Amino acid sequence: MATACDSPSTGFESLLRQDEEKDLLRLSTAGSVDDGKSTLIGRLLYDSKGAYEDQIASARKASVNQTAGPLDFALLTDGLRSEREQGITIDVAYRYFSTPKRKFIIADTPGHEQYTRNMATGASTADLAIILVDARSGVLPQSRRHLYIATLLGIRHIVVTVNKMDLVDYSEEVFEQVRLDFLGFAGQLIIGELKFIPISALQGDNVVKPGTRMPWYSGPSLLDYLETVSVSRDRAFEHMRFPVQYVIRPNLDFRGFAGQLASGSVRPGDPVMVLPSGRTSRVKSIATYDGDLAVALPPMSVTLCLEDEVDVSRGDMLVPPQHPPHVARRFEAMLVWMNQKPLDAGRPYLLKHSTQQAGAQVAAVRYRVNINTLEHESVERLGFNEIGAVVVETKRPLYFDAYDENRLTGAFILIDPLTNETLAAGMIKGGIAGETQRSEEWLAVEFSTSRVTPAERYVRAGHRPFAIWLVGGEDLAYGLERKLFDRGCLVHVLRGEDAAGVAQAFTDAGLISICRVAGDDRRARDSVERAVGSDRFVVVNAATLPEDPEPAADEICRSLEQRGYIRPQPKPFTGGAGI
Repeated sequence: MATACDSPSTGFESLLRQDEEKDLLRLSTAGSVDDGKSTLIGRLLYDSKGAYEDQIASARKASVNQTAGPLDFALLTDGLRSEREQGITIDVAYRYFSTPKRKFIIADTPGHEQYTRNMATGASTADLAIILVDARSGVLPQSRRHLYIATLLGIRHIVVTVNKMDLVDYSEEVFEQVRLDFLGFAGQLIIGELKFIPISALQGDNVVKPGTRMPWYSGPSLLDYLETVSVSRDRAFEHMRFPVQYVIRPNLDFRGFAGQLASGSVRPGDPVMVLPSGRTSRVKSIATYDGDLAVALPPMSVTLCLEDEVDVSRGDMLVPPQHPPHVARRFEAMLVWMNQKPLDAGRPYLLKHSTQQAGAQVAAVRYRVNINTLEHESVERLGFNEIGAVVVETKRPLYFDAYDENRLTGAFILIDPLTNETLAAGMIKGGIAGETQRSEEWLAVEFSTSRVTPAERYVRAGHRPFAIWLVGGEDLAYGLERKLFDRGCLVHVLRGEDAAGVAQAFTDAGLISICRVAGDDRRARDSVERAVGSDRFVVVNAATLPEDPEPAADEICRSLEQRGYIRPQPKPFTGGAGI
């Protein structure tokens, strides 16, 4: 008798779960015009059963007037009418297919030099790049350009497929010559893995199944390699980065910060720092549509809820306090210029970085890369499709990692503020020597270089800037904050364990910091005292004060008055002559 386990619905759900658990590989194609990129992807979809029947029927119907046989495989990817009429790929075509071992998203990118910007767009999110070389033509300048852009974009796995082997009689000598020519150029680049596979996209040799007409080749077919290449380590960046895209507040009981986890991992209870404010808190929960998670990994899109009510908005970034990113207004970057109008140093642009946008300009062009020789050429500007090293200056500090450490927080685009056109794609190499600090260092430097004197701050606020190291007494910390605030003081509460850099920054800004700690960790206390200075550091132990937070806060305020940290409150007016 059939059981519930044998029902069709249960079997279908099991297949869906298996499909969801399969690893996803993002890949892009690149090469010169007519190297056969679209034909290769069409053949890959067709032979792996990844193309739908209506797509095949449409391509077969459109192939009637073509010369590529009963089915032109390129028509499975070239969807625009202008692409079909010209026989070239113009836009980036994204195609999804799946095999029993893995899921794939393919970006079929243009080979024409005019559309190099489209190729860079399609490759920007890829884990692997397939670069096609026509066996008859060998390695062309556009092939070199695409290889260089792929390595520049941080793609660590590159497969060079020598296509159209059927047109050179499947010659091993031709394949070997192309391989040697390509290696001669690739040897100047930093590439994680470089694989060479001879194929015939039109005939299907070594695309999905091993070809029988090249017995001299004993390696895997293209699909075999794609199914087995390991890319998991490429995405496992060490430190957590969470750019905030949207603040979700459906009701008074919920406040979450939505975004895509760029790197690292995050769990409930993890300490986080909000940039640029420097406020710290801990992750209370990780919310999703399907319920809360115990851990989030990249590139998951989640909503983080924090334990404390801190001010967070779109464009901010949540990071671990102990591992913040770099911060600078000036940094060096590699730039791929994508506009017909050349780059003008000093011209104002808009810079889009993660979820924030800032005004920027290119302060200097260091050099242009000669795509054929990889030599650095001295120029003052970059032209269409040219690649070069530049110095970028922004109107406000950016929080970033070097691109080779984190592809998401190290990438940016330049936008024309008048036309809203995307002008260039950039990869941050690092800050200018001597101008880059970690974020907690920047907070301190920003305030310490202020032209407002401490005396002026005291007159305005009515207190000296200092930090209180409060051991125990959570209610006392917030009661003292309220008491000082009602007196007109600029004061805030933060967790003392991770407070050194933040306390220094806010002390330099003229604020009072109450560093609340559960236990008196001497190392953490010394760290804060060194950061703010012993003359601006006050230690208070809640165990020596009244249990009621209000009289305890009053006692602390009296002590601070006596020691000159805060101005005494004026005595109440009781009347006088002439009134």
